Amino acid sequence: MAYTNLDYLRNITGGDKDSIREIILLFIEQVPEFIGNMKKQLEEKNYIELGREAHKAKSSVMILGMEDLGHDLKALQLATINGTREETYPQHFQRFENECNMAIAELELELIKLG
Repeated sequence: MAYTNLDYLRNITGGDKDSIREIILLFIEQVPEFIGNMKKQLEEKNYIELGREAHKAKSSVMILGMEDLGHDLKALQLATINGTREETYPQHFQRFENECNMAIAELELELIKLG
């Protein structure tokens, strides 16, 4: 199963390998930070900040074609704003962490292909 779809990224960069490489590297760099911040906010029950972090992460996953995960992050963000469905927050976070880690593995292979 592919976690990423780089069609959109290739389209907006005009297929420029350097630009694609730069965006992939930025994602790989940002994900551990997003995961760490979201985990901390979840543990501390600071749900407004959790939602803000989900919002930031959403843009990064969407540009790499991870649309389902992006929609899931949007649902988490809206739930935190509304203070609803707190019991689902850990599942949203776990999905984000798992799928991003799998995406990083895919993207590292893509970087090799890009040369």
